[in-house]
Amino acid sequence: MLKVAIIIERAEIGLGGGERSVSELAAELRRQGVAATILAAKGTSSENTEILCGDHAGKRVPLKVFEDALRNYLKKNTYDIIHSTLPLSIADIYQPRGGSYREAMLQNIASYSCPCQRFFKRRTHFLNLKRTQYLNAEKQLCAKTNATIAALSKYVKAHFQKHYHLPDSRIAVIANGINTNIKMEDDLITDLGRRVSLYCMFEIPNKQNMVSFVFAANNPRLKGLESLLNAFSSLVNQQKDIFPVLIVAGSKGLGYCDHLVKRLKLGKHVHSIHAERGIWTLLSGCDVAVLPTWYDPCSRFILEALAMGKPVITTRFNGASERYEHQKHGIILDQPDNIVELTAALNTFCDRKKIELASKAIVEDNLKEEVSIMKHVRMLIGLYDTIVARKEK
Repeated sequence: MLKVAIIIERAEIGLGGGERSVSELAAELRRQGVAATILAAKGTSSENTEILCGDHAGKRVPLKVFEDALRNYLKKNTYDIIHSTLPLSIADIYQPRGGSYREAMLQNIASYSCPCQRFFKRRTHFLNLKRTQYLNAEKQLCAKTNATIAALSKYVKAHFQKHYHLPDSRIAVIANGINTNIKMEDDLITDLGRRVSLYCMFEIPNKQNMVSFVFAANNPRLKGLESLLNAFSSLVNQQKDIFPVLIVAGSKGLGYCDHLVKRLKLGKHVHSIHAERGIWTLLSGCDVAVLPTWYDPCSRFILEALAMGKPVITTRFNGASERYEHQKHGIILDQPDNIVELTAALNTFCDRKKIELASKAIVEDNLKEEVSIMKHVRMLIGLYDTIVARKEK
């Protein structure tokens, strides 16, 4: 049986998409016959999870300290594949869940709407010591090791070629996947029932002419919430027969743009929920998922929406845009801050017939299977086998 160590900084599913992805990945690997163990610096230990720096003070463990702990652990425990989500020189496979650190930094700077803020961030980005440490480690890994980059999308592959000049032989595109076998507590409730329940939760009038959009992110600025609210304001002013509603989900809720909601007088149309835990139920009660992001290697949120048969709107800066067809299953935006383009996309799905056509196409083209963690893991095991065979030569 193939033995694989999956390295992650923290083993806490509640922290976000990356941690949840690794947990789902390890579980699916085991279902497909691979002995997968998660090695983390911090977090909660379990039968298949080892915590190596639990006694270290503070929430974060320096990369060098964690790597030293890993080396000591691996002296006593052997694995066929070292699969790391962190830029560590010991890795056989480097699969950054957040994409290239350099590209993420550049797009984070671009996401600030104020030119002065962008200038300031560009000049002071190196003051973020953790990010600088990881960026330098990623550069070293690409230049001085033979690790294979397992990119979550072609979008991410292009960044490693652009910033680190890696050849095709060093990069394998293993498209991101999600657990599509989620059992919701209200499985017996119809989609209409879920919409009614959602409207009651936010005290939204249950109108026949309502169309609901959902946005989910823990970094609302980077994921384009400001642009979305401006576009939504234009949509509300243009639509006379349709009542558009936007649900904002994430750890920060609307706090980031509360002032903008008030200034644009969107109180009746925009509502927030402070957690993503019920994202499947939330998606089932809404009509369209929207994420006008500045940077996303391959958004789980968009994949989850597709798995639910929901039309999606995102940007070309999201690797998940490679998983569906523009104007068939959803819309792909050229720029996150093009308010006219984003408003037009929202307007498209104020026509319920277009929502139904897109949903039908998603189901007919079996996108649920295409974005599943099962397919992702099958591709990953193929990469594992190639690397093991190469080692044996």
